[in-house]
Amino acid sequence: MRYAPGVTWASFKSFAARAVPRPRPALNVLCAAALTALLFLGGSGCATSPKRTFPGANWECGKAGLPPEIVRKVDIFVRTLDTTSLMVVKDGKVVYEYGDVTEPTYLGSARKSVLSMLYGPYVANGTIRLDATLKDLGMSDVGGLLPIEARARVIDLITARSGVYHPASNDGDSLGSAPKRGSQEPGSYWLYSNWDFNAAGAAFERMTGKDIYDALRDDLVVPIGMQDFDRKRHQKDEKPERSQYPSYPMWLSTRDMARLGYLMLREGRWEDRQIIPAHWVQRSTRVVTPIAEMHPETMQSGPFGFGYMWWVWDGPFATGPYRGAYTASGAHGQWLTVLPAVDMVVVHMALWSFTGPRHSVDRPDYYRLLDLLTGKRPASEEELRRWQQAASSR
Repeated sequence: MRYAPGVTWASFKSFAARAVPRPRPALNVLCAAALTALLFLGGSGCATSPKRTFPGANWECGKAGLPPEIVRKVDIFVRTLDTTSLMVVKDGKVVYEYGDVTEPTYLGSARKSVLSMLYGPYVANGTIRLDATLKDLGMSDVGGLLPIEARARVIDLITARSGVYHPASNDGDSLGSAPKRGSQEPGSYWLYSNWDFNAAGAAFERMTGKDIYDALRDDLVVPIGMQDFDRKRHQKDEKPERSQYPSYPMWLSTRDMARLGYLMLREGRWEDRQIIPAHWVQRSTRVVTPIAEMHPETMQSGPFGFGYMWWVWDGPFATGPYRGAYTASGAHGQWLTVLPAVDMVVVHMALWSFTGPRHSVDRPDYYRLLDLLTGKRPASEEELRRWQQAASSR
């Protein structure tokens, strides 16, 4: 069953019933002018100048923030979740903050949307050719590719329409429901495949001559002043017995992800510099594969079509605050959502560690959170009672 904000939420069991008690993160920080008391977490670095549109060394707290009633209800709801950090930026200022926004978190599949951002300048200057085929680039894989697969283009990789159903070096995709190898013409059939996304990373490196992580640092981290990036922490996950193309895990903090989201919201511009071409931002966040072409046997569910490695609100769901909206999505609750209609960026993290504590937030819970933040569907009194009971029991 598909679900989306404000459309079929009744099909899900209550949020309180799903809540699992876990240690709570730090207290939230509310940046809203209507509130008479503001609590700032140490290390969040909010300044108070009203003049800047873009964050400087630190984010500013917005004087015209979220309405107090929305803040109150979000505050209750988020405490029922396994959320470890949350940051909401509106009109270029922080209007809501929760947890430790400085701690780098494993992004999961949200990494793919970051790669999409990296592609933009190199496509614009001709370094990356979206029409280049795997054969053109000399790309094969363990056991070889079929002739039809070798015809897949870079544009097919970044839209998950390559028709290559070779095992990826990492799990977490829809390969189990893939058609027979060689049965689909490249560009004709959408399947969420980590092979496509990993090969897109390899194609980026081949055509630019740059390591993905070095490009991330030089092309995004430094120009927009990201604060918590650690290049040493970024290492590819290689499984050469499965595929020649490793995955490229990323670890970014909530406040740094908010800068990426704000860069996208401003169509690639940061102060007086165009970091990503505006036409690439527009192009990459338009629907290529609409909901109608999503296959029910895949892992996809929700209100989204798919663009260039971004999930894009589509069809009847792309209305109101979700008109023109798009999101990066990573397993277990990593989200970067851009909402141009309300000039808002939302970053949600659930800290996921391969060796330590693991947190997870379900998709419907995050969608409900967005509905609260945007005012799309306010909380009922019954919901508030359930949430308060669930929060008090954690």
